[in-house]
Amino acid sequence: MADEPKSRYLHYLEIVTGSLEEKKRWRQYKARVKRLPENYRIAVEALERYLMHFGPADGAGAMTMWEDLAELFEQSAADRTPIRDLFGDDPVEFVEAFMANYPLGQYRRRERERFTSAIDRAAGHDRTT
Repeated sequence: MADEPKSRYLHYLEIVTGSLEEKKRWRQYKARVKRLPENYRIAVEALERYLMHFGPADGAGAMTMWEDLAELFEQSAADRTPIRDLFGDDPVEFVEAFMANYPLGQYRRRERERFTSAIDRAAGHDRTT
């Protein structure tokens, strides 16, 4: 019973501020990124900005994405993979393909396809035939 008030406090705190575990994972992710060589860190931070606008905003799925991103760049730095070899010619294509591996990315892809199909139908160019 002695832990009950503390437990209620932490529960209330998480309701107000969000998951403490997610915050811990985010700080760990940021520490991993900070340890990357400068050019890899710059690339990850650019991806991070893009994903903050267009990727999963929060939750365990998003945190998994961030951790996978850190792992990808840690491994690329260890292998000395050139940034251009990692991204290819189109960085947006890379980040969209990366994001499609996560739940929100899959949702966005389906919605884009649905939207494009609806516009095609409206314009008299039904792609399904």
